[in-house]
Order: sequence, then structure tokens, then C-alpha cells
Amino acid sequence: MDNTNQRKSLINGEIGLFLRGLIIGKVLTLMVIGGLLWWLLKPNLLSRNSVNSSSAQNINSINNANASTFQTVANVPPGSFNYGGSTAWASIRQLVDSQIQNDRPELQLRYVDPTNASPGSSSGIRMLLDGKLDFAQSSRPLTDEEQAIAKERGFTLEQRQVGMDGIAVVVNPSLKVSGLTVDQLQQIYLGKITNWNQVGGTNLPITPFSQRPEDADTLIFPSNSNLKGQALGSNVQYIYSATEAVRQVSKTPGGVYYASARSVVFQCSVKALPLGQTSDKLIPPYREPMVSPEQCPSQRNQLNTEAIKNGSYPMIANLFVIIKQNKGREQQIGDAYTKLLLTDQGQRAIEQAGFVSVR
Repeated sequence: MDNTNQRKSLINGEIGLFLRGLIIGKVLTLMVIGGLLWWLLKPNLLSRNSVNSSSAQNINSINNANASTFQTVANVPPGSFNYGGSTAWASIRQLVDSQIQNDRPELQLRYVDPTNASPGSSSGIRMLLDGKLDFAQSSRPLTDEEQAIAKERGFTLEQRQVGMDGIAVVVNPSLKVSGLTVDQLQQIYLGKITNWNQVGGTNLPITPFSQRPEDADTLIFPSNSNLKGQALGSNVQYIYSATEAVRQVSKTPGGVYYASARSVVFQCSVKALPLGQTSDKLIPPYREPMVSPEQCPSQRNQLNTEAIKNGSYPMIANLFVIIKQNKGREQQIGDAYTKLLLTDQGQRAIEQAGFVSVR
């Protein structure tokens, strides 16, 4: 009986060893076959990966080659040229124009301030008409009067859009008001609305600040408006620049000012108001949620570029290069500068400067 059990145990052990050996052998065989197949297919796999990588590089190269840059613009006149105009363009002059001159060293751009007026779109266009600038930068379209003056002097003016901005309204941070309609803003500057309680705020006199109309950088009365040309209210206080206006509004509880959104939305000492065509649809010029003055400058409000680009923001300021059409060097540099800003590189730089591109 014991011998029989021993023989069964030996037989079972031998069967187990045999099965384990068989399994190990099959595994080794599969590994050898798999290694052989990998070795045979390796060149094709490497070739396919190389082709895919090469194709991706070629696509990127083609895209980069098709992208227009400052270097690809032809007929850029060499020399030094005077320009000026809108204060809203300050960040473009600082960022974009410096890139242009780095890439096109044959071109030198010299910003010129007006002598007897505050800097702005109007004064820049006036200087262009007077022959003091080679081209001008504007945050508003040309007026009929400016076109008429140019015609009297034997040339015409052309406006070429290169970017977009909004017109923002800023008030003292302590003011409690939810926003304004465009009509309410216009009535404030015409002197028809003089207290914040007339627009849902507290009982506090309104102190509007503005550039003088003849030097205006941006306009809240469009050329096709029946309000165009009306005198501003007697309570309007005139200032030289947006920097001065922001300073005055920050220390005047009832103060209000309008300017390029790019110039004022980022400021810590004032509060930008939502605007709308109607009071039930007010759109902020900043991306929500609003950054409070207490959070600034560690955080800053950013421009609501989406609302400006899709037109839902009610007050848009288009950025124009104003070109003198006289078949001379002024026209040549105006055309070239416009083409530089409308390249892919130029449009990206305009967005980096805080504006909205048009391409």
C-alpha cells in the first residue's frame, strides 16, 4: 500500500515537472519568435516614425513659411519718419514699433508730441494735415471736416484699420452704480444728467473729466449722431491726458472719465463700469469676475477682448493708420507701416500690446 502511494507520488511529480517544462518551453519559443518578428519589422517601424516626424516638421515649416512677418513686407522706405496721434496707441508704440525697427533697421520712427495741444487722435490728424507728421495713429475715424481740409490742401486722407479697442468709462472705486447706458453717458457729458442718483447711484454730483473736443482721442458722439457738435456741459473739467484724468477721478468721489479701454481697464485706482445700449444688458469692458482695487496690483483686470471682437460691447474704438494720399514719401511710409501692422507678426504683436486684432 505504501509502495503504491509512493509510485503515485513519483508519477504525479514527474508529470508536474513535465508540464512546467512544457510551459516554459512554449514561453521561450514565443519570446524568440516575438524577438525575431520585432527585429525583422524594426526598419519599417523606424522608417514609418521617421516619415511621420518628417511630415509634421514639413507641415510646421510650410505654416511658418506662409506666415507673413515684418521681414516679408516689400517697399519699406528707408530713413527717419515722424508720427504721432492717439495716446491709446502708447503700448503699440512701445512694443510693436520697437519690434518693427529691430527687424527693419533701415526704418526709424520718431514720435512727435503736439506743441500747443494735448496728445490724441485729433491733434495727430491736425499735425498730419499741417505737414508736421508723415502719418498719424488714430482711435477714431476721420471726420468730414478733416477730409475737407485735406481736399483744400490738394490731397486726401485715407484711414486703414489695423486693430480694435473699446471705450471704457471709469469712476471712483467708492461709487455705487451698476453701470451706464450709452445714452446716459452722453447725457452726462452734455450736462443733462448731473447727479448719480439720476442713474441709480447715490445722491452725489457728477464731475465729468474729458479732453477738449478739438484734441479728443476717442469719441462718444459718433459722426452720424444728432448729438455730434453739441457743446459739452459746463460742469465738464478738461484735462491734458488719460494719466491726469485717472488721478483726478481716483480722488473725486463723483468723478467719471471715458478713454481707450486698453488705457484704463488695467488701472488700480479707478473702477470701470459696464456699458450697454439698454440698462438690462450691460457688458463690462473687463473679463469677469472683476478684480477689486484691493486685489490690485497683484492682480489686474484684463480687457474683454471677446466682447469687443464680437461686437456685443456697445462702444468700440477702431484703430486706424491715417495716410496722406499725395504720391510722396508720406504716402509710401503710411502704406508700409500699415502693411507691417497687418502681417501675421504685426497682428500677434498688437494682441500682445493689449488690443484686438482684425485678422
